[in-house]
Amino acid sequence: MASLTHQFVGVKCSPISTTRIIHSNKNLVNPIIIHTKQRIVSRAAAVATTNAQTRERIKLKEMFEEAYERCRTAPMEGVAFTVEDFHSALEKYDFDSEIGTKVKGTVFSVDANGALVDITAKSSAYLPVQEASIHNIKHVEEAGIFPGFREEFVVIGENEADDSLVLSLRSIQYDLAWERCRQLQAEDVVVKGKVVSANKGGVVALVEGLHGFIPFSQISSKSTAEELLEKELPLKFVEVDQEQIRLILSNRKAMADSQTQLGIGSVVLGTVQSLKPYGAFIDIGGINGLLHVSQISHDRVSDIATVLQPGDTLKVMILSHDRERGRVSLSTKKLEPTPGDMIRNPKLVFEKAEDMAQTFRQRIAQAEAMARADILNFQPESGLALNSDGILGPLTSELPAEGLDLSEIFPAEES
Repeated sequence: MASLTHQFVGVKCSPISTTRIIHSNKNLVNPIIIHTKQRIVSRAAAVATTNAQTRERIKLKEMFEEAYERCRTAPMEGVAFTVEDFHSALEKYDFDSEIGTKVKGTVFSVDANGALVDITAKSSAYLPVQEASIHNIKHVEEAGIFPGFREEFVVIGENEADDSLVLSLRSIQYDLAWERCRQLQAEDVVVKGKVVSANKGGVVALVEGLHGFIPFSQISSKSTAEELLEKELPLKFVEVDQEQIRLILSNRKAMADSQTQLGIGSVVLGTVQSLKPYGAFIDIGGINGLLHVSQISHDRVSDIATVLQPGDTLKVMILSHDRERGRVSLSTKKLEPTPGDMIRNPKLVFEKAEDMAQTFRQRIAQAEAMARADILNFQPESGLALNSDGILGPLTSELPAEGLDLSEIFPAEES
């Protein structure tokens, strides 16, 4: 053993190469070194972040303490909106919300039951659909109410559930409708009204959104209430009283006014409505005129039913027209070519009606001119002259406004 040891004594070995060891084992050494470096870098970054956050916290704390001190010692410093401005704004947007108050508002939303309205109050207001119009509607859009619609409303109540106000347009329109009816009555104009219901005394018509009553005595035709339903009638105002809620209308007066073309001596077509012992009532375009028994024919008529029957159509001439009372006097007697034709040959009377009426008007005008000429003794300075028809004129400028009552004037051959 010793000898073996002695054999290796003095043997020199070359030094081990560190580089070679590293390269031969680089897969083992490099990850450790890299990992160590990464940990060092990460720790450095974490320390830097922590320091930045700490500085930010300190800065925020200082700002908070400074703001707290400023609010405690000088709360209004640097604030442009003062307490006085705040109270002024409250006064500007505050208003009296009692019932009956009128407010301006803008619709910003609609639904099936109404519309939400902004009236610059603490809470919005609501317009129910039944208060959106004086007319019966099912949706506010039928009254032209959409988001953006701006109008004046009236406060009619308050919703206790959310303290919101209840608004109305109907109340305002209701007052305006009464004012409009008073104006139309003062102007004595004819309006249209739709019959919507009936009762024992007459029918009810809708005028300007209001319900007005038309007594049967003020209806010119003999139509029944059922026949008049849903029809539009020309009407005039008889009484307009908002306090008593009385709106009385007349179809008879309206029809009389609309028949201003019924001049004395004109011929119109009529229908026999009813017979009475003293004469027949004739409907002439909605107006009831009386054809007196003495004005049916030159021959005596003992029984009107032998000449006329309800429903008969005939031509009659206007004798007189009382527009205020709505009364018209008629004649067929003046249209007879020869006395008694209305009894024996009424067809001939109707065929010659316009010619006979024209002849009758000329006779009346000539008789009037002769009467005036007698008064003036035919003085040239009177200004009267014969026209191309041989009638002395001018005549019409001095005729009475109500016209001549021709019932007392007879054809020339009878005088």
